[in-house]
Amino acid sequence: MYDVICIGGGLNYAAAVILAKAGKKVALIEKNLNHIGGTCLHNGCIPSKNLLHRAKIALESKEEVFSHKAKVNFKKLVQKTSKNLEFRTEAILKQIKSSGVEIIEGEAKVKKDGVEVNGEILTSTYTIIATGSRPKVLNFNYDKKRIITSNEALTLEESPKEISVYGSGAIGLEMASLFASLGSKVNLIYRKDKVTKFHEKINENLEKQLREIGINLMPNTEIIDANVENNEVVIKTNKEEFKTQYLLLALGREPNIELIQTDEIEVDKYIKVDDYFRTTKENIFAIGDVNGKVLLAHAARAEALNVVDQILGKNERLDLNLIPKFIYTLPLGYASIGETTENSAVFKVANLGISNSSYLDELGIIVIYVDNEKFVKGAEIFAPNAEELIGIMATALAGEMDINTLKKAVFPHPTYSEMVDRVVRKVR
Repeated sequence: MYDVICIGGGLNYAAAVILAKAGKKVALIEKNLNHIGGTCLHNGCIPSKNLLHRAKIALESKEEVFSHKAKVNFKKLVQKTSKNLEFRTEAILKQIKSSGVEIIEGEAKVKKDGVEVNGEILTSTYTIIATGSRPKVLNFNYDKKRIITSNEALTLEESPKEISVYGSGAIGLEMASLFASLGSKVNLIYRKDKVTKFHEKINENLEKQLREIGINLMPNTEIIDANVENNEVVIKTNKEEFKTQYLLLALGREPNIELIQTDEIEVDKYIKVDDYFRTTKENIFAIGDVNGKVLLAHAARAEALNVVDQILGKNERLDLNLIPKFIYTLPLGYASIGETTENSAVFKVANLGISNSSYLDELGIIVIYVDNEKFVKGAEIFAPNAEELIGIMATALAGEMDINTLKKAVFPHPTYSEMVDRVVRKVR
């Protein structure tokens, strides 16, 4: 009998460690200990940013002020990234073991009478399910060689000569930016008429950026069929048929919910939870991608810590509206937080003193949203290091700041952070 069983060794390991240090008897079940740390560490956030940071340097070196263009050795970069992931995996395992958590390698199944793993039924006072998600492949002939997902894209032997990316969500935009920056011919295929649903001016400038770095935009296009022939992918769309070296499927993600084998836990597309991440079975929680709330690693970690607090006696609702989102497009990224309102203000990076100090930064825009009483409700940022800048707005939202309070902040000059000061002064 355990106090807590944590299923899934992604960001759930943080919950296991904290609970064990608080004196709880904790078991962490992970089906593959080489994958401890989860998708974020091995197939998502960490490896992609390792590659994207280097790709950004290569992209910026194409500017006419440089006499030589940087060339990335993709194979060496992937190898370097792989070693980094190995180091971090070992560090996480060491942290878990030193905290007193019992690690069990095996595939868990949640049943009526407990958690089954390796043929044994384990019981606990609380259970935290965090088994993550996997890329959607739908009915495509996903061979992992020519028709691939981001999993395979992050470990290719070399940068493709040509790659077609299907889907313009976060993964699609990041992968398209990565390979275009490395010199690949990139087709971005999407079914909508616009790349994103961001603020109109941001979407317009994002599309400009994508074209500027060499991405061929293919809106209102649906892939009807795709097959590998003679080591090439033949793509048939609602408009035309063409060949490409790789087809990368970026169609979103689907939760790993096969472990649920009891009717006591309600499952639709995702595991159903309430505002406190409680499933329909008492004392069983579901956090991260499996509950479908916010499919982001830092959201999963925040949810894990919130559940830890509940188990330790502190019941406080986590406001998911305060979780920032970002997409690492190149060279400018996009980030957002909160909600949109009718009362908003827009400021262009081109009007800052620092403008034109980095590649394409003049396309940058910040939008701030406030309520009728001038309290900050949300923001969208398209700028260099948008994923860092959004932290300012996250702080403003968490602190329930109004515009007058935010105006008191003095931002260093010259920096891109000054756009926050400028945009709040445009609110009427």
